[in-house]
Amino acid sequence: MTVLVEIAAPLGVGSASKGTPLNVAPMTGGTVKSEHGFSPSLAAEFVGTGNDYIRNDPDGKHMRLNAHGVIKDKGGAMVYLNYTGVVDITPQLGAILGGSPDAKSTDFGESCKPSLRRLDLPPLSHSRAIPGKLIIDVVIEMKFETGEEKFKELELGTFVGAGRFVVEHGKPVVVEYKISKVVA
Repeated sequence: MTVLVEIAAPLGVGSASKGTPLNVAPMTGGTVKSEHGFSPSLAAEFVGTGNDYIRNDPDGKHMRLNAHGVIKDKGGAMVYLNYTGVVDITPQLGAILGGSPDAKSTDFGESCKPSLRRLDLPPLSHSRAIPGKLIIDVVIEMKFETGEEKFKELELGTFVGAGRFVVEHGKPVVVEYKISKVVA
């Protein structure tokens, strides 16, 4: 599935009691759309304002995401989603989140070093081959919750994904995730 999340500039909340400050990136819009043939079929938009609660590691090399949002399909079904992950802090990412006029879009895989988090999985569209195994760079794990019976399968699955930042000057920054269901 493809998840597009529009984000606003992070708000520096800080922290008086934790080791690293809290930043909150408002999720101001976006969509979630399953790929053709995926069940349950899902085409929904973000409603309300979600937030991505971000803490940088003390060494300043990674940030840890904890995003929460609600999506609604055309029939009115509501689905809560939560994703967590680890992202490398690079000069390119700093330019994007800092609103630099020189900021540019990133490619999939640039946000996470393969050594950080890896899964040995069967072939998927967003993977790379290594002799003897197939490795997928995992940036996020996504979970769903809903009261809609037709989307119950989302609650039972394990979903992982990779993301990239899309920068188009004059428009909100968009984080694009390609999400896959892990199957044994």
